[in-house]
Amino acid sequence: MSLYIDLLIQDNDLALDLGRQPLLVDDRASIAQDIAHMIRESGLLVTLVAERDRLRQRDCIQQLELLVEADERLVPGTAKIREVDAGQYLVTARTVEFGAIEVTL
Repeated sequence: MSLYIDLLIQDNDLALDLGRQPLLVDDRASIAQDIAHMIRESGLLVTLVAERDRLRQRDCIQQLELLVEADERLVPGTAKIREVDAGQYLVTARTVEFGAIEVTL
């Protein structure tokens, strides 16, 4: 039995099966999806992408890492955010029950 169950969101919309019923995600995927939505809803990602000053970018990344760290389902101190390409960021963390997660933003 799953601890966490959520509706699957793809391309900012509900993902539906062939019968037009919502698809579900559970546990690790649910936590990763929640982290991605939390970051998007914070508005910090837009600020980060728009910022050109490296020092301010680092400050924004640190704020995002603290936001992610606030999720009680994650092991404290494991959230890391790094830029993998211009305007694309990889969030990694370790969950308490399900191991590592990765989210690309």
